[in-house]
Amino acid sequence: MDDHLRVDPHYAGRSGFDPDFLGRRLALPTLDVADAATGPAAPDGVLRYHHFSVVMHARRRLAILSAANLDGRRRFTHVTSGDRWIVDPRLPAAQTGEDLYAGNDLDRGHLTRRADQLWGDTRDEAAAAVADTYHFSNCAPQHRDFNQNNATWQGLEDYILTTVADQRLRANVYTGPILDPDDPIYRGVRLPRAYWKVVAVATDGAAVHATAYLIEQTDLLSDLDRSPPLGPYRTFQTSVRHVAARTGLGFGPLPDYDPTAPVQRGAERYEIFDLHDVKL
Repeated sequence: MDDHLRVDPHYAGRSGFDPDFLGRRLALPTLDVADAATGPAAPDGVLRYHHFSVVMHARRRLAILSAANLDGRRRFTHVTSGDRWIVDPRLPAAQTGEDLYAGNDLDRGHLTRRADQLWGDTRDEAAAAVADTYHFSNCAPQHRDFNQNNATWQGLEDYILTTVADQRLRANVYTGPILDPDDPIYRGVRLPRAYWKVVAVATDGAAVHATAYLIEQTDLLSDLDRSPPLGPYRTFQTSVRHVAARTGLGFGPLPDYDPTAPVQRGAERYEIFDLHDVKL
């Protein structure tokens, strides 16, 4: 019996990221429109899925960002398993496919991840959202020791989801790579050296607050043919303004909901936390 998730081929019915999900309008981050990939099936450059949306970079063939809604009140514990990645037919030329990930230590790192989309009014709705996370548009190259490490990316993702689920919160999670022009080239693709997340959470009192995180994988990319030993890593919490400065994205009012001090003069300032100390 085939237990893989099945992707709905009728893309026009997907509503994508809901900007009003937290009770106030928080639109997709704005960007330089010259960077966004477009096509007849995505004229505005936005690939809409169930519960989330993705914007692709035309030249880098990776996502600029993935923006997702999470509802901790309507979660399911399980849907059908699956790990069958497909190219989104709406913008096929803007995606990096399986050739990049074969025979090396690169993971297809989910941006909006599978576990975050296990929610909906019905199990079928949750399954459709989970299936959509397996488009190549929604992944980016992450070294396995970064993607699967409880002290770095996976640990941060688990922390965010656990907090949202346990406290039955609603949240918007914005995720993407830092696409620097001097990123190292591997198999014709520039590999991002860092990834970011911005999380906006609505409490029962309808207040919204935002936090931002930035984690690097630079040392792990030095030799993909011979995996280096895993060095010390910690989770970095920074400001929304700092992520905006590094990515060139506009996050609307979210910097005003961020309690951290703004970065001064573009300095590379982080506050470093153990995952148990990080606050959403």
